[in-house]
Amino acid sequence: MNARPRENKSSRPEAKQSQAGKAAQNRAPTPRRKDPPSPKGKPAVILDEHIVEIVSDSGEGAQRCGQAFGSIAARMGNGIWTVEIIPAEIQPPARSMAGTSGNRVRVSSHRVTNGGDEANLVVAFNEQVLLSRVRVNELKRGCIILLEEKWRSDPDPDIAASYVQVFDELSAGDFSVYEIPMEFECLKYVADPRRGKNMFVLGMLCSIYSLDLEAARQQVSFIFAKKKDKIVQDNIKLLEAGHEWAEGNLDIKFRIPSTKAQEPQIVVNGNISLGLGVLASGMEVCAMYPITPATSVSHYLSDVFRNVGGMVHQAEDEIAACAFAIGASYAGKCAVTITSGPGFALKQETIGLAVMAEIPLVVVNVQRGGPSTGLPTKVEQGDLLFACFGGHGDTPKVVIAAATIEDCFYSVITARKIAETFNTVVVVLTDASLATAQQPFPRPRFSEEWLSPPADQSAIPEGAKPYDWDDTTGLARRFIPGQPNGMHCLTGLAHDRMSRVAYDPAINQEGTRSRSLKLASLQKTLKTPPVFGDEEGDMLVVGWGSTKGAIEEAIERLRAEGLSVSSLHLRFLQPMASGIGDVISRFNKVMTVENNWSDDINDEIIDEENRRYSELAWLLRARYLVDIDCWSEVKGQSLKPGAIAHAIRVRLEGKG
Repeated sequence: MNARPRENKSSRPEAKQSQAGKAAQNRAPTPRRKDPPSPKGKPAVILDEHIVEIVSDSGEGAQRCGQAFGSIAARMGNGIWTVEIIPAEIQPPARSMAGTSGNRVRVSSHRVTNGGDEANLVVAFNEQVLLSRVRVNELKRGCIILLEEKWRSDPDPDIAASYVQVFDELSAGDFSVYEIPMEFECLKYVADPRRGKNMFVLGMLCSIYSLDLEAARQQVSFIFAKKKDKIVQDNIKLLEAGHEWAEGNLDIKFRIPSTKAQEPQIVVNGNISLGLGVLASGMEVCAMYPITPATSVSHYLSDVFRNVGGMVHQAEDEIAACAFAIGASYAGKCAVTITSGPGFALKQETIGLAVMAEIPLVVVNVQRGGPSTGLPTKVEQGDLLFACFGGHGDTPKVVIAAATIEDCFYSVITARKIAETFNTVVVVLTDASLATAQQPFPRPRFSEEWLSPPADQSAIPEGAKPYDWDDTTGLARRFIPGQPNGMHCLTGLAHDRMSRVAYDPAINQEGTRSRSLKLASLQKTLKTPPVFGDEEGDMLVVGWGSTKGAIEEAIERLRAEGLSVSSLHLRFLQPMASGIGDVISRFNKVMTVENNWSDDINDEIIDEENRRYSELAWLLRARYLVDIDCWSEVKGQSLKPGAIAHAIRVRLEGKG
């Protein structure tokens, strides 16, 4: 199939679509009805939702464009979920598939909890970044592609040939391909289109999805609020130019119905939500060393923490950051240290010190792909067993996993309260999927209960012991430096109740037992997590962390097909709540769905005696002595509802 003949460059630039693309365009949306024609005569197709990707070379602003598009849609009352597309290298080569940068935005008429399946529309700043998304099967059949056309006439013949080859390949395939003169139009307003093309694209998307242009202007003003007025105005002009060009030249018009929220909402990513949680928790010290994908938490806190009396300490390395946080906690407050997998590994000895000395500490691990440097900008849930059992000797720690962007906020508050109540270490697990994703959620209403009471500086009763462990709970009163009668020698060595170094067998047994009892004491306070779906049935899917939204969407699809499936999502991984074993027993089959490695039982060399299970499956099998199956992926991508649903069907049919 041949593309439509190109117009003379001296004529007005218009979108050019392949004949094959025109046929595919009719299949892209699934319309319910049409609005009255727009002022330009285009009817708007009403959709339940669409997934949009904006991809470019690193530094061209595709990520910012996607974030802004999602924020505007959220302002309009749409449900959104964004997923950043981040290259592994800081400065990857231009026009390379490995250097693809951008954002995926799922826009819906209802609340959404994950990035969804394949994209319905893609805006690409060059053909190579577009090709990278095609090669990993991220585009839906009939996907609309808006492609920067400047490369067709590039003076480098190799680049021009590459563009034509990709364009022809996709036009002949099952895509609807439009060529867009982005740079040609932007040059009318700015000298360097690379620094403004993203706002032109934002304007196009606002036109295509019938978003309010005034809300878009406000969003652009907010983005560039700290810049000079001329920069703000230039970007608004580019926004308006993109909107006007799309209105006059594109035959694509959608509208996704929205519902205004009944209460105030905020739209932030998981890392900002973590930072807000630190502020709300009453913690006053955050010590960390920069590491992807956790660093933006410290960037946010560095801007705002001082407004509430807090301090961000950037240490010389991860070990020093953890030690600094422990010192701050020992002085009477609970501090937090934030990192990712490699940094979490470096902190283990100091975490062990906090456990042994019974100093409250919150550790946030924004997980990424591994091992070693691994996939620094990609998502994985590979640190669960490490969080529970990392460290030498018996090092009992509380482990919580945030399941949503909103949960990132509340998990930090919960972690601080537990750390100070039990004088122990609490690890909060998030991951790269939550870290960079955006979603609206109700604006938190501050509660005094989130804060810890003032440090008790009253005199210690005569004869009180620094580690006077309760025989039932393992708890002991926390001594704060400076309390009268409270002086003692703090040590990371094995010690008795008076904090004196002691290697006596019975004393070591007693101390280890007391520290372990804290987990049992906490476990007695936890409620059984609710089952999503029926309380019994053919299949129970168990998950943790950021997979919650995708798992529950898959369960909803399968239940709509009449299948007897439910899910259970765990927030507390160590200790686990009571009642989970009873829930598991009510289902014929149980499987975990996770974003970490597990062997495929269908591989030739794999059998039941050598199979490695995914990490939550290991924990559940050990805890409940039940034959629990698992399905997982480690593609560096968030799990998709469609892939999860397929895996569940396979297991139900007995083919897994």
